[in-house]
Amino acid sequence: MRKKTVLAAALVVAAGLTLSACGSGDDSAKSPVTDVSAQPKTKAATVLDRPFTKPNLVLTDTRGKKYDLREQTKGKPTLIYFGYTHCPDVCPLTMSNIAIAKKRLPKADQDKLQVVFVTTDPERDTPAELAKWLPSAGDASFIGLTGDFPTIQAGARQMGIGIDPAKKNKDGSVESMHGAQVIAFSPKTDAGYVLYGEKTGIEDFAADLPKLIRGEKP
Repeated sequence: MRKKTVLAAALVVAAGLTLSACGSGDDSAKSPVTDVSAQPKTKAATVLDRPFTKPNLVLTDTRGKKYDLREQTKGKPTLIYFGYTHCPDVCPLTMSNIAIAKKRLPKADQDKLQVVFVTTDPERDTPAELAKWLPSAGDASFIGLTGDFPTIQAGARQMGIGIDPAKKNKDGSVESMHGAQVIAFSPKTDAGYVLYGEKTGIEDFAADLPKLIRGEKP
C-alpha cells in the first residue's frame, strides 16, 4: 500500500475523531474534539506524532471495585475503546474483531494484552451489565469500566474522543453518540501512540497486535 503524506494522515485522524451514533444510520460527522498530527498511515493503523497521555481515570470495574486505569495498566500493552453495551453494530463488532485477533496470539502475549472497554452509557451499563455483555461481545478477559458520565467524558476528551450523554429517541430507543476509535498505549511509554478507526478488521488487528505488545510501531 502506498504511504500517504503526513498532512493526509493528519486529516484522516482528525476526520476519525468524530462522534458517531451506533445503529442510527446517521453518518453525519460533528467537529472533531481535537486535531492530531500523525505519521504516514500504514494499513489500518495511524501512528500519532503527538501521543496521548493515558487519562487519569478511576472508575468501577465489573466486580464493583475501583479501577485506576493509569495505575493498573502501567507498563502493559493496552487498547482502550469507548462504547456501550446496547450498541447494535459498531461496538460489539469492534470488541469481537479484537477478541478474535487476540486468540491468534501466543498464550504469553494474550496474557499481556489489556483491552479496556469504557461505557459511554453508564446509566444502563452497570458493572453487572458489562460483566454479562463483554464475554459474549468480545472476551471474558476484557476489562469493563463504568462510573459517572462527566468523569468518563473528561477521560475520553483527554484522548481526543468525544462522547455525548445518551439520549432517548421518539421511538423509545436510546442512542449514545461517541467516537468509535481504538487507541493503543505502549507498554514502554504508557502513551497512546496508535489509533484505529471503526473499519479496522480482524486481519488488521491480528497483523498489528504482536508489535503493539512489544511497544513497536505497526
